[in-house]
Amino acid sequence: MSREISGISTTVAAGLAVVLLVIGLVIGGFVLGPTMAPARTVTAPGATVVRTETVVRTETREVAAGLRGEILIGAILPLTGDLASYGENSRAAVELAEREVNEYLRSIGAGFTIKVLVEDTETKPETADAKLKSLHARGVKLFVGPQTSAEIRRIKSYADANKLVLVSQSSTAPDLAIPGDYIFRFCPDDTIQGPIGPRLAKQLGATHIIYVWRGDAWGDGLYRSSSEEARKLGLTIVEGIRYAPEKKEFAAEAKLLSDKVKELTGRGVAPERIMVEYVAFGEAVVFFSTVADYPELARVKWFGSDGTAQLAELVKDPKAAGFAAATKGIHPIFAATSSSKNAKVTDYVKSKLGREPDSYSYAAYDAVWVLTLALLQTGKYDGEAVQKALPTAAANYFGATGWINLNPAGDLAFADYVLWTVVRVGANFEWRNVGLYSFAAGTFSWTPGFTP
Repeated sequence: MSREISGISTTVAAGLAVVLLVIGLVIGGFVLGPTMAPARTVTAPGATVVRTETVVRTETREVAAGLRGEILIGAILPLTGDLASYGENSRAAVELAEREVNEYLRSIGAGFTIKVLVEDTETKPETADAKLKSLHARGVKLFVGPQTSAEIRRIKSYADANKLVLVSQSSTAPDLAIPGDYIFRFCPDDTIQGPIGPRLAKQLGATHIIYVWRGDAWGDGLYRSSSEEARKLGLTIVEGIRYAPEKKEFAAEAKLLSDKVKELTGRGVAPERIMVEYVAFGEAVVFFSTVADYPELARVKWFGSDGTAQLAELVKDPKAAGFAAATKGIHPIFAATSSSKNAKVTDYVKSKLGREPDSYSYAAYDAVWVLTLALLQTGKYDGEAVQKALPTAAANYFGATGWINLNPAGDLAFADYVLWTVVRVGANFEWRNVGLYSFAAGTFSWTPGFTP
């Protein structure tokens, strides 16, 4: 809207009239610009000095409604279910971000603070759908999460239709990379992760690869990306094993995998020439405990994914962790940039949970900050406005993950990958960073003393 004001009141102190010239100043959500008119004389009562005011009329144009009070951000995270430990890590990181963001907003007199409302998706698409709609009914328009691509696929149409901005810290399915929608992902999609397993297999001299994967949006997408690279590299792809994501026991799958390995070795393929690429979430604990009963499966190479890298539940189970450690399986997850901000998030999560956070918790921390910066940029709590502003806000922010360079689909454009494995430490097991995959070079580097 616009209106004209036929004068500006002037405060007079010590007998002086103040000369005010306002040019393009943003105050309280308004842009003020001078409209010049003939000058008039202003005389203060009892003043001995009279000055001339040069601005007599100001045109006011509203550009932002302004934000006041408490602004709600939803965080839909898997606090139970197959990725519970990942969700716990993200919740701790979001808590830290909320506290720091509010300290910053108060320090600059922003006029508003944020409140993060955390809800548990149980790592289930239908629960994520219900929690998103419940928070939306309470007026929430901006969200951190959800964690998985299956959850994103379930809620995407509702989010787009209602202009709800979702910033997922960890959804990576390539078919969800859609320009112009309301889904942002502060991690790379699996066209980057997918080739890593086959490239490592090739480097280690493997000739045959067997895929075992979780049959959901994420698992299917990662399988397609990885198997395409395996074909390009000339690896022999043995018919794989796809299982339902809700499956909780794996006796049949373990037996079938054992039979496939025996059939290959019976044809003269050496065990070290065989790699199993396993794409899973928390069900990996039961799966590894089951395959540990088959000695032939401990003699082949194993490669995991970002769904199992640093999975806290895995190292707590002696049988599953023992198998993972004995096979020296490699589990990749995108690499966050080392920095003081990254270290601060690490220290906070460790103090809360007693473990080092996964890379996606850094992305959850950054999501809270970038959403807030987009709010500051737009000056209004509006999904459409934030969706348009968010890429620029992200590009100019250095966070716990590093610089956030988004591609046209709103996903992190590229990243290196940290390579994790399970190691025995006395009577216990822990995750250890043993290498790095360089996205730009397509090469592997390993920590001194480790041989995959």
